[in-house]
Amino acid sequence: MSANSATSQAIPPIDTSYKRIVAIALPVLLANLAMPLQSVIDTAIVGNMNDTAKLAGMGLAIQLLSLLLVSFNFLQYASSGLAAQALGQLANNSNISAVTVPTPLLSILQRALLLAFVIGAILLLAKPWLIDFGLQALSANPESGRAAKAYLDVRFWGVIAELMNFAFIGWFAGQGKTRYMLYQQGFIAVLNIVLTLFFVFAMQMGLAGVALGTTIAFWFGILMALWLSRQHLKISWAVLFKADRQYFTKEKMLRLFSLNKDIFVRTLILTLSFAWITRLSAQSGDVILAANAILLQVLSISAFALDGVAVSAETLSGQAAGRRDWPRFRIIVKRTGVVSYGLAIMLSVIWWLSMPTYLGLMTNIDSVFALAYDYHLYAVLLPLVGVGAYWLDGIFFGLTAGSVIRNAALILAAIFFPLSWLLYQQWDMTGIWLSVWCLLLLRLVILGGFLYRANQTGSYEKLQPEA
Repeated sequence: MSANSATSQAIPPIDTSYKRIVAIALPVLLANLAMPLQSVIDTAIVGNMNDTAKLAGMGLAIQLLSLLLVSFNFLQYASSGLAAQALGQLANNSNISAVTVPTPLLSILQRALLLAFVIGAILLLAKPWLIDFGLQALSANPESGRAAKAYLDVRFWGVIAELMNFAFIGWFAGQGKTRYMLYQQGFIAVLNIVLTLFFVFAMQMGLAGVALGTTIAFWFGILMALWLSRQHLKISWAVLFKADRQYFTKEKMLRLFSLNKDIFVRTLILTLSFAWITRLSAQSGDVILAANAILLQVLSISAFALDGVAVSAETLSGQAAGRRDWPRFRIIVKRTGVVSYGLAIMLSVIWWLSMPTYLGLMTNIDSVFALAYDYHLYAVLLPLVGVGAYWLDGIFFGLTAGSVIRNAALILAAIFFPLSWLLYQQWDMTGIWLSVWCLLLLRLVILGGFLYRANQTGSYEKLQPEA
């Protein structure tokens, strides 16, 4: 108790006020909305080409890219959790700050960027096989499959930059430097929209132009992120690219790999789950696939918005875990939960009011519009249905509780896949949307069970491993 008292006197307590939670979340929310906005703009441009096959192909391409890229977004979550804990540990020593001693934080970013480059290079080399196999696995029809391939052939040249983008997002978020995220993601979004409109309408490049605009924008975004990182740490370009062997030891690399492995399993299961939903849509025809591609953008936008509060939960819970301040951790869980559900209610109301306008902007194909409108209430309620999953994801990523994250995903897979197949067989399109809801609610229930058990037994240390 005396050691803890001395520590609490040496450093100020973590600010867990609602004002601080919102201050972290708001720039992330704005930055995150810039990311799905790119897919929304791309989908809207294709959706107004008056070609159902192209719109369906766009949905297939985005889902396949999500399956490949989001499977590796452990680069974001690991970077965020480790950066947050590094700040918490540095704060325990009043003579050390992240600015005067940037190497621990810099090494986290360097390891993540190196891993992102290696993974991206492998994906790029395997591009022909991945595209052909992926579209076949998603049950692409011939016309929509050709459209998807035209898009993916160009978009794959940006996979290295998109994976590096995950690392930068997590690294900035873990330190609470969310305004840097806003600058970077906003820059990518604006540049992507300008370039896409230019390539499609001025250069008449069609789907390839949509992909090229996004690819170029991500590469320029990485250059901006490197500049922001250098400004944040107040170091030279030479130091930014110089690795310190002290932080690349076997033990530290294995620690990073172990955490990444667990998060990879979790993320792979989630992306396979959404790929499964896309496959069910594709089996039902291009009209259903196109309608669901538009409606699922609602989930994408809402998820990125809700992730703003999840980043607050991750940043603050990670700092509390770094200090082993579990009373403050419980306060963080409660208050970020309140903010998360408040935001979810607002999002559902906004979608309810704007859905007719949204669908009209997304497509001029009458059959697709009519089907999407018939099922729009399922999409309107997605923020409320899914908010708990994103909130608890933030808490557990802040703890870097890799084994719990992995085990929860395995339990989810064992329940979700047979359940969704039964729902689809019984109710077809309605069954697909009930499957989406079940996927989100099961994540809340399973992670909530782990957190409730830790709270009842007071065994948070078992969730949060030693660094």
